[in-house]
Amino acid sequence: MRTSGKVFIVLMVLALVLFPAMSCAGITLGTYSVGEWPWGICFDGQNIWVVNSGNNDVTMLRASDGTVLGTYSVGATPSDICFDGQNIWVTNSWSNNVTKLRASDGTVLGTYSVGATPSDICFDGQNIWVANSESNNVTKLSASDGTVLGTYSVGDRPTGICFDGQNIWVTNSWSNNVTKLRASDGTVLGTYSVGATPSDICFDGQNIWVVNSFDDNVTKLSASDGSVLGTYSVGDRPYDICFDGQNIWVANAGNDNVTKLRASDGTVLGTYGVGDYPVGISFDGQNIWVTNNGSNNVTKLSASDNN
Repeated sequence: MRTSGKVFIVLMVLALVLFPAMSCAGITLGTYSVGEWPWGICFDGQNIWVVNSGNNDVTMLRASDGTVLGTYSVGATPSDICFDGQNIWVTNSWSNNVTKLRASDGTVLGTYSVGATPSDICFDGQNIWVANSESNNVTKLSASDGTVLGTYSVGDRPTGICFDGQNIWVTNSWSNNVTKLRASDGTVLGTYSVGATPSDICFDGQNIWVVNSFDDNVTKLSASDGSVLGTYSVGDRPYDICFDGQNIWVANAGNDNVTKLRASDGTVLGTYGVGDYPVGISFDGQNIWVTNNGSNNVTKLSASDNN
């Protein structure tokens, strides 16, 4: 019996030593201070960029360890951010413009006017698209020089935008629907109902996922025809969403956590605590990064399922 007890103790010690070292989904890998009221977040292939809406600047952090590499001024009340393969683009909500910065060193390469209160932004492989929440339209800019290539009407209060490889999708938060536009010329291809107050949107390689902030759920739509494939409950006041290559991650501002769902069928795989009022989320190829608007920091979570 004593021998069995010793074996049990040894096994328990081994478990405590070995299992924490494994890469398990949702394990917090770090929490890093940024500026005031962090909002949008993106990955440039090496580093993480965070919009600090209260400081009118952006912070660049090394993705490997969260070290701050620089802080760079942009416009008034920046809200979202994206990477075009070379440069960083930031929407400045109260300046009604976007700032383009060189990703290597944060040098400002240009500032370009768009519509009223630009909120979200995305890259389509050639051009930049901006959702203008108070103009009820989107602006298409040349990524090379910021030239306005078109302005296209969508629904009421557009807040989120993404690219599916061919088309642009926009969440209209006061219309409770999403608009699909052809990326080549801005032609509206369809408008599809979702839940209450859709805030953000992402593409999983086949389908479109929409966060419905006032319904506490997400809607999955077929990218081909906009048909609803499922609606799945998440946390309180979900705000932002991203895809990690297999699964969907949702930042729940009201619960101070994130929900992970299997992209194939919407099954909830886990819920993980982060900081105060998470509103932005991004994937860096290995890990999930979350902006905590009320904590003035970002949380890095393991995206892996090796548990």
